[in-house]
Parts: sequence; C-alpha cells; structure tokens
Amino acid sequence: MSWQCPPLLLSADDPNNGTLTSPLSVSLAISSLALILVLGVAAFFLEFVRKIGCKHSLERLDASDAFFEDPDSLKKVPCPTIFDPAEKYLSLVIPAYNEELRLPEALEEALNYLQERSAADKTFTYEVLIVDDGSKDRTSKVAFNFVRKYKIDNVRIILLERNHGKGEAIRKGMLHSRGELLLMLDADGATKVTDLEKLESQIHALAQKKEKLSSQATTPIDSRHKLSDMEIAVFGSRAHLEKEALATRKWYRNFLMKGFHLVVLMAAGPGIRDTQCGFKMFTRAAACKLFTNIRLKRWCFDVEIVYLCKHLKIPMIEVSVNWSEIPGSKVRLTSIVHMLFELVLIRLGYGLGIWKIHT
Repeated sequence: MSWQCPPLLLSADDPNNGTLTSPLSVSLAISSLALILVLGVAAFFLEFVRKIGCKHSLERLDASDAFFEDPDSLKKVPCPTIFDPAEKYLSLVIPAYNEELRLPEALEEALNYLQERSAADKTFTYEVLIVDDGSKDRTSKVAFNFVRKYKIDNVRIILLERNHGKGEAIRKGMLHSRGELLLMLDADGATKVTDLEKLESQIHALAQKKEKLSSQATTPIDSRHKLSDMEIAVFGSRAHLEKEALATRKWYRNFLMKGFHLVVLMAAGPGIRDTQCGFKMFTRAAACKLFTNIRLKRWCFDVEIVYLCKHLKIPMIEVSVNWSEIPGSKVRLTSIVHMLFELVLIRLGYGLGIWKIHT
C-alpha cells in the first residue's frame, strides 16, 4: 500500500490569488527592476553627454555675435575673436543675468579703477565686456548707459537672446575679447577689482620664469614670447576664508559644501581648493584653448576649466582674494543638484572619451 501526498488546496480568499510566491522570486523581480533602472539612467546620461558633444562641435569656433552695438552712433562695430592678435592689455568679462540692481555699483568701481590706472600708465589699455545672459529686467539698459558714458572702445555688450547659464555667458565674452590678459569677474562685485593685481603679478612672475628657462634651453627660441602667447591660468580663491564661513553658516550648508568639494575632487582631481570663485585670469593663449573646449554652460564650468588645464598642461596658480557676501545670490538647492549632475557629465564625457579635447 503506497502513500500519496494529498493535493494542495488553495482557498478563494488566498492573498496570492492562487499562486505561491517565494522570497527568491521577489528578490529576482526587484533585482531585475533595479538593473533596468540603472541601465536606463546610464543610457540617459550617455545620450545627454553625446548630445552636448555634438552641439559643442558646431559651436566651438562659432562667432555668431558678429558686431557690437554703439548706442552713441548706432553703428555696428566689428566683433573680434580670441584668434585675432591682442589689441588691449586687459579684458574684463562680466556675465550678467537680471543684475540691474547690483551691476551699476560693480561697474562703477571697476571702471574708476581702470581709468585711474590707465591715466597713470599709458601702456595700460583695457576693455569691459558685459554679457547679458537673456536678462528679463533692465540689465541691458543699465549696461548701455555705461557704453554711452565710457565709449564703445572701452565698454562693450554682448546680448544673448535667452538665458544659457553663467558658463556660456563667460565663454562668449572670452571668445570675443581683445586683451592679452582676460579676467572673469561676477556682476555682484563680491571680489574687489583691485585684487586683479594679485593675479596679474603671478602671471608675470610665471611668464618671466618661463622666459628665463627658454633662454637657457639648448635650442634657444628665436624671439621672446609675448605675454599673450604664454599659457597660464590664475584662480582667485576664498579658501583662506573657509574657517570663518564654517563658523557662520548653517550646518546643512556646511554639509552640502563639504560634499560638493568631495565630488569636485573626484571629478577634477586635487590642485585647486576653491574652484567656484568667480574671479579668474587667463593669458590669451590659455583662454583660447580653454574656452574653445569648454562644454558646460551653467554652474560647473569652473570645474571643467580645472580639468582642462590639467589635461592641456596649462599651469594653474591659486591666489587668495578678498571676498564679501553680497545679497541676491542666485544659488539655490536646485542649483546644488544641477552642479552634481554636471560633475557626473564631466566624468562621463571626458572619462569615456566622448568629449574630445582640442589642442
């Protein structure tokens, strides 16, 4: 007499609706969904990186801003490019988005300094380029008032039809500058314009050092390098103010700042402690290489500049500058998220070779 196992009976009110679910099948289903999600996110990032690369190929040497408007004569002034020989000693590039309230004071301070220095030294020539990044307020009207007052040879405006981001505004300004030295600075006046002398002296010191080394080379160079032909980048830094900032900021802002610095270290590597200070100076040759390669248009273009300097072997120097908090900051929590997104793009774009570096 054989023993048979009775059939398994499932009730109508069984929560599994007549099926048996094992922990293994649940974990497999979750793992499959997680894998699909990860692959989907990776595909999204890669496609996004590819599109940025394709767009950059079209925009890299673009000189679409073919002229400047002169409000005094209504004539169109030809727009130079970074590939032309330098015509001025110094170019100041100021990105501005909805800055009608903060821009006048910063411009007045900058132009007073530039005029005083020019009067004392006739070899000191300058220009100020204001890049209106699709402002919705009266920023352009404020800027044109300065063009009328200081003339278009000294103050020029590039009008972007829509808001692209700080990185793109600075890129446009740099590509249409005339200076041997090019300085980017923020429209809020957080860093005193007189601190440009600190950055300038570092560039001259390194240029002299390079000149001395080249003269001692076994194969001497036929003619002396011009300052504009040397590749040097100097970054203003607020790193010396970090302890004070940590003591006065909210804990969560300090947490976000430390986390951001860690991600920046992973994206661009060590070397520059404060990548986000909006006060940076470049020689013309360095700006030509950097701003024809840069792809990020918003917050983390500074980090990309550091990455490019390393890979193009452009010497970088970090210099402490005076800095003060100015009301009206445009950095929000969503900006932090966007920054992290752009840092991932840097790692993917350059790390996978999708973004090519042109020399």
